[in-house]
Amino acid sequence: MVHGTHNAINDERNDKILISINGELYPRSEAKISVFDSGYLIGDGVWEGIRLHNNKLVFIQDHLDRMWRAAKTVGIILPFSQEELITKIFDTLKANHMEDGVHIRVMLTRGIKKTPSQDPRLTISGPNLVIIPEYKTASPESKNKGVSLFTSTIRRGSPDYLDPKLNCHSKLHEVQALMQAIEAGADEALMLDIHGFVSTCNATNFFIVRNGEVWTSTGEYCMNGITRAKVIEICEQNGIVCHQKNFSLYDTYGADEAFVTGTFGGLTPVTKIDGKEIGNGSAGSITLKLSDLYQQLIHDASR
Repeated sequence: MVHGTHNAINDERNDKILISINGELYPRSEAKISVFDSGYLIGDGVWEGIRLHNNKLVFIQDHLDRMWRAAKTVGIILPFSQEELITKIFDTLKANHMEDGVHIRVMLTRGIKKTPSQDPRLTISGPNLVIIPEYKTASPESKNKGVSLFTSTIRRGSPDYLDPKLNCHSKLHEVQALMQAIEAGADEALMLDIHGFVSTCNATNFFIVRNGEVWTSTGEYCMNGITRAKVIEICEQNGIVCHQKNFSLYDTYGADEAFVTGTFGGLTPVTKIDGKEIGNGSAGSITLKLSDLYQQLIHDASR
């Protein structure tokens, strides 16, 4: 079985979900898009992962703002407003009779190409919008067991050629990093920035705890994580010192605790990095406290 931060409890209801493609609903087995789609051809698109809790889209404004910034950055003109996208998402959820415990992937590509090419001027359609809602609950095993990381030789890129904050479809370098970690026997990859400082993981953001203080990267070379931002806010609101700073593997190996953050899994403890046990090899007290505070934040946001 796959073990990692995206490990979910199997739910047979997902076999019969309806997926929205440009406003039309298709059964999972029939949901298809053209091989000339820009996202398929060259990874030209942006996306968001959103949680539905108690029939509320959690932190939806943060997700929409990030998606709109990403689309503007890559020059995709959105043919709908944020309010219209929310309506499209809820239409898809209602068609599936979904109200809780759902993870939604919203994907937007530049559109259909006339021929395989990078050139955006050869796009012959408007943007393609795909909405995939699934019943997904993070496996308790990941929370209880924690995850192991391996430091990849694949670095997080510099903002001057592919800004790591851009939530785009082009994820090949993260896949390469994850492949290295898997081949090394770890669950996921820890990635350094171009200067050799600890940056992020292949699909989540990374934190350590030292002497009761929380450390995370400067944010210059890591994903523009919404859960990461919420954890930093929680620290500030609850008197927990949180440093956004450069730190090395030396600092990391000697950490008292470590954890990763993401929309799907929330906070997941890290128990081992490069074969070295972190702390006592289980979730630490500050990790557990922040996880509880984050769950409370989600609860408050979905009332």
